[in-house]
Amino acid sequence: MTVELQVAQGWLTVCELSALVPGRGVAALLPDGSQAAVFVDRAGRPYAIGNQDPFTGAHVLSRGLVGAVGGRPFVASPLLKQRFDLESGRCLDDEAVAVRTYPVRTAATS
Repeated sequence: MTVELQVAQGWLTVCELSALVPGRGVAALLPDGSQAAVFVDRAGRPYAIGNQDPFTGAHVLSRGLVGAVGGRPFVASPLLKQRFDLESGRCLDDEAVAVRTYPVRTAATS
């Protein structure tokens, strides 16, 4: 199984699902030069958000701490610890801030 993100050009294969470790993220360079942070939860569900921390401008969200609050998965920035909902991209600590989310799917490898 591979993890794929939907980008402007269509579905982009990022990595094998087995390469992702629950609770840890990986950064993916996208065709437009931007970066995505890709995560998988313990149930094997993948998530993808923009990798740039909007508070610092650093591309570090893939290195953040993954958790859940009220059943909603989030990643906490490793720099200033703001938490971003992995489903909506909304900052849980500042409602005026959000990061981009990407449609993500798993696909069988042939």
